[in-house]
Amino acid sequence: MAPPMSASAFLRVLKAEGLTVVEVGDWRDHNRNHKGPWGPVHGVMIHHTVTKGSARTVEICRKGYAGLPGPLCHGVITKDGRVHLVGYGRANHAGLGDDEVLRAVIAEKRLPKDNEQNTDGNRHFYGFECENLGDGEDPWPAAQLEAIERAAAAVCRHHGWNERSVIGHKEWQPGKVDPRGFTMSSMRNRIRDRLK
Repeated sequence: MAPPMSASAFLRVLKAEGLTVVEVGDWRDHNRNHKGPWGPVHGVMIHHTVTKGSARTVEICRKGYAGLPGPLCHGVITKDGRVHLVGYGRANHAGLGDDEVLRAVIAEKRLPKDNEQNTDGNRHFYGFECENLGDGEDPWPAAQLEAIERAAAAVCRHHGWNERSVIGHKEWQPGKVDPRGFTMSSMRNRIRDRLK
């Protein structure tokens, strides 16, 4: 159980992990905190965007769309491996998910199958949206996969978490398929090795 780090600390830990970070507009104060609390935080959630084109992807994740106002994450990881910070605080990315999955993340244990939507994930997870069509065919460039690894590791390193604190949206909420095109187990292995 941890309070969220400050926006300044978030920026600092991402850069310290060797990432190229782009600050977008008023990202430090752009959030959904009026809809409920953010924190305690317990992990990092990875998504794909189902979009094409970095500028458009960043704009959608910052502003949201009809029925789902932004920010839709904290950072957008584009295909070139840059992390675009679009919001900080509560963000519309995780939605309702499984309380048993959250307990496993907190305990840093193997994840159970997600079969319920009874827990507010927007409160408890940092979120990274990753530019990809999510069709299983759109490639994941090496620079982007490395940026996902580094971004998740940076947050885990700050909080003293291990790789089991990083999950995909599909592991949290029934019916979700993201991220598609790489496995979360392979990404967790990469994060584990980086944290060593």
